[in-house]
Amino acid sequence: MTIHSVVIQKLLSTNAHIGRQVVTHHFKEYTYGLRNKMAIIDSDKTLICMRSAFNFISCLARQNGRFMFINTNPLFDEIFDLMTKKVGCYSPSSSSLWRTGGFLTNSNSPKKFRSRNKKLCFGPTQPPDCIVIVDTESKSSVIDEAFKLQIPIVALVDSAMPLHTFSRIAYPIPVNPSVQFVYLFCNLITKTLLLEKKNLQLSNPKIDDREEATKIEDNKRKNNLAKVGITVMPYDKLAPLPEDIEDTKKLLDKLVILKVNHDSGRNMDFENPKSTIDICDGQTFLDMIVNQIETLNSKYGCQVPLLIFDKDDTHDSTLKVLEKYSESSVDVRTFKQGEDPELTFGGHRSKEEVHTFDDGDIFRSLMIGGTLDLLLSQGKEYILVMKSDNVATIVDPNIINHLMINAIDYCMEVTPSHSSNLILTPMNFKLQEIARNQDKHLKDKFKLIDTTNMWVSLRAIKRLIDTNRLKPKKPSISKENDYDQTLLQETNAGPVVQFFDNVIGVSTPESRFLPFDATSDLLLLQSDLYTCRAGVLSRNPARSNPLNPVIDLGPEFEKIGDFQSRFKSIPSIIGLDSLTVRGDVWFGANITLKGHVTIAAKAGLKLEIPDGVVIENKEINDPADIQK
Repeated sequence: MTIHSVVIQKLLSTNAHIGRQVVTHHFKEYTYGLRNKMAIIDSDKTLICMRSAFNFISCLARQNGRFMFINTNPLFDEIFDLMTKKVGCYSPSSSSLWRTGGFLTNSNSPKKFRSRNKKLCFGPTQPPDCIVIVDTESKSSVIDEAFKLQIPIVALVDSAMPLHTFSRIAYPIPVNPSVQFVYLFCNLITKTLLLEKKNLQLSNPKIDDREEATKIEDNKRKNNLAKVGITVMPYDKLAPLPEDIEDTKKLLDKLVILKVNHDSGRNMDFENPKSTIDICDGQTFLDMIVNQIETLNSKYGCQVPLLIFDKDDTHDSTLKVLEKYSESSVDVRTFKQGEDPELTFGGHRSKEEVHTFDDGDIFRSLMIGGTLDLLLSQGKEYILVMKSDNVATIVDPNIINHLMINAIDYCMEVTPSHSSNLILTPMNFKLQEIARNQDKHLKDKFKLIDTTNMWVSLRAIKRLIDTNRLKPKKPSISKENDYDQTLLQETNAGPVVQFFDNVIGVSTPESRFLPFDATSDLLLLQSDLYTCRAGVLSRNPARSNPLNPVIDLGPEFEKIGDFQSRFKSIPSIIGLDSLTVRGDVWFGANITLKGHVTIAAKAGLKLEIPDGVVIENKEINDPADIQK
């Protein structure tokens, strides 16, 4: 007996194949037919849909996704209790698992109250990345709300499920939701999540210790952020550049740029750093930085050098990208983690080991081997540190001009989280009021977002190190994994910014903040919405909407190779407002997307979008929907 036969027999033993007397038209593809006026569900189709759903759950678990499990059927209570006890802390960064007996409307204001039968808890404080529903029939309102929030749903569906509800479920599993099958389903979820946790721990045995240490550091950080204040200047209020080009040349001759090249592309199955991925018009982010510096050097006759700070496993690929600039006028120097441009500052480490750096470590690394002194002797006074792949970054002479006029020690570039939060006059903020990472869910909770670009006085860095205010911490060596944060924003005592005397923030335009984190961002950048000239991204003026489209590609597109193979050419998205893609979807050439578009292939089916079609404000589930 084959494994497939054993699995099918197991499904049959749970009565998963027995449907209802009513069979909706759209559900007929999942059934064999009727027997004794009861629909018989095809167990092979059920198995295919289950594999697709659990593959999605597994992918989310590897990325530390948040799950919400919904059940109010008292028959399944004991099963859910067993599952939540076993996987309640599977997540490496959060031990929360949501189980709510209510809807999503109160998710932003957790409440507890009693209904007739049981105590209900509206608990999640952050939007989930996936919702799993077993008693789908009584949860149509949850499905509607999740659809509006663009949260994918994994749900058990039976033969009587109406099309309106069925079409909004990203991963439907056609089955009779018997107690036996729900037990099997929850058991598989438990094993899937525990397996992902085990794999994570095997890849990094010290992860649990780091979790505890991270909690302690988070508490310290929150206390320090509550104390540190910063004045944020509107970009329009910065002092203008000198009219004499020679004065601007002298200004830029005092600048050095450092790119921290630690962000790995492993979440997209790309072994090299993200800065070496072609993102727009065949250029990588490193290409764009070099092109910007080359343009400045050519226009003003200055010499702005570029330092690239690599890890051991990103250094070689960076050098290959920079080979094309061997004849360039830009002075590019690369050095590895544990190595200085002038001198190695660490012992030999294996390729699997990583020394995690914070801002203080970056500054101290400049001091080792005399690099900081060398830069100062060359007349350099400020360093622009680019800590992430914000591909819309611009090396702006206006900022360094303002810093030098006002003798600023430290400047962080921030951007409004929404157009309604524009900074028109200088305003004071606490650091805890500025989002310190680029999580899309944080935009509604903060007025400003840190772009992770910082301008720092080299003399201020030297003064802090010489006075031992930036105390080096003991290097932490750990096995690298998908959840490593190779660049932290705080030292042991808190944010580095607290050690500087004269600190400001500059509120740059929203157009200068475009983080590249996933293939969904790559679709945006490679489309006709952006072009790249002289290393600067330009937005297509034909788009009237000031906001970029919201693009959400499913796990089938998360790898660079899969992304490239599923698009013959990148669709035109100038008129697009939002795009959600789920399932086995393949795009032809010269496609145009407009308005709000949802493309969700049915489980187990391949959906091909033909060449040259225009899709506007449609929900596509099969080829017939394209022609409507």
